[in-house]
Amino acid sequence: MTQLTRRTPNRTIRDLQREVDSIFDQFFGRGSDDDTSAVWAPRTDLSETDDAFHIRLDVPGMTKDDIAINLQNNTLTVSGERSSERQEDGEEYVRVERAFGNFHRTFTLPDAVDPDRVEATYDEGVLTINVPKTETSPRRQIEIQ
Repeated sequence: MTQLTRRTPNRTIRDLQREVDSIFDQFFGRGSDDDTSAVWAPRTDLSETDDAFHIRLDVPGMTKDDIAINLQNNTLTVSGERSSERQEDGEEYVRVERAFGNFHRTFTLPDAVDPDRVEATYDEGVLTINVPKTETSPRRQIEIQ
């Protein structure tokens, strides 16, 4: 005889999500009592025009003073730290999805960039870096033979 049991699909999915979160927390050394920061990487768009590369990084909740940009040997590195906003006033977090802690992104640029004219702006959580190309590096179409 088959036994019928009542199941709540949402409850099952929530339980599975907690188990998966727990496994990741154990693997990466983040226990519920552990207050270590996670390493994260901001979402990035990279585009190219005839005269420059344009890099846009999503870094909401940060100020421009929290971010460092370095260019050395055609390697552009963006790094920084976002602090946790957790408060210890009896509030228990059920889920934490916003990343905090140190981050860095590294981009290898071609030789034909002008490091002296690189500019960066920060507006409403988006860091935009414009890396101009040198005049000796025009883009050309290659004909397939």
